[in-house]
Amino acid sequence: MRAVILAGGKGTRLLPYTVVFPKSLMPLGDMPIIEVVLRQLRHFGFDHVTMAVGHLAELMMAFLGDGTRFGLRIDYSREDEPLGTAAPLLLVRDLPETFLVMNGDVLTTLDYAALVKFHHERRNDLTIAAHERDVRIDLGVIETDADGRVRGYIEKPTRHFTVSTGVYVFNRSALDFIPPGRAFDFPDLIQAMMKPRQVGTYLFRDVWLDIGRHEDFERAQEIFAQRRSEFLPGER
Repeated sequence: MRAVILAGGKGTRLLPYTVVFPKSLMPLGDMPIIEVVLRQLRHFGFDHVTMAVGHLAELMMAFLGDGTRFGLRIDYSREDEPLGTAAPLLLVRDLPETFLVMNGDVLTTLDYAALVKFHHERRNDLTIAAHERDVRIDLGVIETDADGRVRGYIEKPTRHFTVSTGVYVFNRSALDFIPPGRAFDFPDLIQAMMKPRQVGTYLFRDVWLDIGRHEDFERAQEIFAQRRSEFLPGER
């Protein structure tokens, strides 16, 4: 199975660390997050990974090499200027009919093989791995009518959302919706595909953290140390 890992971003939410480190090389215990991801992919049957790199690409390439030590074939697709989150896929050669796409800073216990199986069973053109997230607003929220009269006041409410985890399964035909030669992001791609093609979600309740956020990065250190075997099921 083939996977494309998006690791070209500047990681501005994790400044100042990402001035000198690609976000995917941020450490979790004794290894960078990208090593955790690669070991997971290998465990779930992936054998070929393309790294879509940009910012500080040389450091990423020097660390990962050709993937031999991870039991994978790793190659690289490099963008010369920022192309957003979706457009870099057009630079990747020889993609199969179905492939996994994911951000390089995702810490999760998601079963990637089960996700791909679900994608085939539902006959989706694109499947988004989704998670439920509660967001607490640390302010009093005022509800008003059209004339500005207060109709409600909720102190520090919690809102419930279903969110994208940054993990997707693509059919190659989805690439037809990405315009060449310019930046294009996943929200644009989803909007373009929703009506003419079948876009689905795979809701899972395993652990999921986006270490691109300071809060999640700090939590990830603790959770990875406590539950390492869940994140690295093949580790001896």
